[in-house]
Amino acid sequence: MNEDSPHVLIVRLGAIGDGVFASPLIGAVKRTWPDAKVSWLAEPALASMLSVNPDIEEVVVWPRQRWQSLLRSFRLLALFREVLDFRRELKRRRFDQVFDVQGLLKSAILARLTGAPQRTGLDSGEPTGWLMTRVLPKSRNVARIGSEYLGFAEAVGLDVGDFEMQVATRPGDRAQADRERLRGRYAVLCPFTTRPQKHWFVEQWRDVAIGLADRGLRVLLLGGPGDVEMVDAYIEGTAVESRAGLTTLTETSALIERAEILIGVDTGLTHMGIANATPTVALFGSTCPYTDTTRENAVVLYRKLECSPCRRNPTCEGRFDCMREITPAAVLAQVDRLLAP
Repeated sequence: MNEDSPHVLIVRLGAIGDGVFASPLIGAVKRTWPDAKVSWLAEPALASMLSVNPDIEEVVVWPRQRWQSLLRSFRLLALFREVLDFRRELKRRRFDQVFDVQGLLKSAILARLTGAPQRTGLDSGEPTGWLMTRVLPKSRNVARIGSEYLGFAEAVGLDVGDFEMQVATRPGDRAQADRERLRGRYAVLCPFTTRPQKHWFVEQWRDVAIGLADRGLRVLLLGGPGDVEMVDAYIEGTAVESRAGLTTLTETSALIERAEILIGVDTGLTHMGIANATPTVALFGSTCPYTDTTRENAVVLYRKLECSPCRRNPTCEGRFDCMREITPAAVLAQVDRLLAP
């Protein structure tokens, strides 16, 4: 291993939000070893965002869906061959260190396939120790955004510096956002997420959209292709303009960067708002929130109940009381505070 210029592979496979949370590791590696090469192993969706980052040498794409398709169709020999080919490609890159910050069995297996002499992972409770050279406990400072990644960086001796999240965009992405801005100042709403208990209620989004319009802001609704079929419910009776499914992830990030304010639930696009230093109001309920956003212009609204956070096991029979208690008036009050001259 070249101690002055190691080739480091970061493993964080999916989940846009966790990719944003883990992004400060890139800068931490480069501050520690200015001549280091940083690569990242990710699934295609996250890879599309990481691939434009100038500090990343290469994004290695893990074809998870392809492998799952082969497994479901019992094409086991073809799957075995593809795994061997993938291992060969990983070993060819001669990584010196692997930082598996996902900490799951699947990510640890991929880390082991690299053949890197040093493989450090996070402890998630899954049996990964036999695949790693070192397993680290997760940070207990859950109040800070991205705390587990900061704790990991400190534990492996990286120069954490300001440890700020980063989302790179292309010049064309920013130009498109600038054209949007020329049409008038705008706010962005990010209501879509993966679990119903993390959602806010449609009628409350409409009330906030109307309130933002009353404050002289255009309102853009952001989301991915899978969210398009739900758009009509959110924009009915409002002047909201949907961009869901119409922009790439990096184009979406540029729109967020140019926005006056972002309002969103616990989803990757909301975390992008904080990464881009856009004034952000984040709405949390079933998930344990980061109350320390590290930015004065980002706030988390969270109503902690006896059952909070329920994570994936809500006990409220679909009422989602923790989210119901966050009112449009409370959200708009934060908007006024963050946008005050």
